[in-house]
Amino acid sequence: MSSGRTMEFGGKPRQLLGNEVRVGDKAPNFTAVDLSLQDKSLADFAGKVLILSAVPSIDTGVCDTETRRFNEIAGNLSDDVAILTVSMDLPFAQKRWCGAAGIDKVTMLSDHREGSFGKAYGVLLDEIRLFARCVFVVDKGGVVRYVELTEKIGMEPDYDKVVVAVKELL
Repeated sequence: MSSGRTMEFGGKPRQLLGNEVRVGDKAPNFTAVDLSLQDKSLADFAGKVLILSAVPSIDTGVCDTETRRFNEIAGNLSDDVAILTVSMDLPFAQKRWCGAAGIDKVTMLSDHREGSFGKAYGVLLDEIRLFARCVFVVDKGGVVRYVELTEKIGMEPDYDKVVVAVKELL
């Protein structure tokens, strides 16, 4: 189901599938797999402030930079915060990339099976089955408190605004 929203990818506008998630909404549940091929859902991170970073593919320059930056940011936040980077990449590719990049504070999740996260958060690009670049901050009660859908897929999110949103919840 299309949300009516689009994002340019490859010079063409692409429909975003799923419902648009807005500030004040209850964070939708989803199921994705971690690097050990174990199912994870929102419930696995209950009681934490969450940064949910949706990226098109970890093997691209901007996604690489964004995930490395969130890994650095995680080192300056309390244990009450979990940062999840979600993509359609296979867990094997994510694991290889994390090892090479030294990522140890961000939880990588693969949504390759069903697009559960992508559809639930309205960030799955129709036809190409990649995510739009988007960041959600969810409070400890499971309510979305910040949303940033980048104007273009090749843009990084505003890390400072994300950190401010998180710190207001701690």
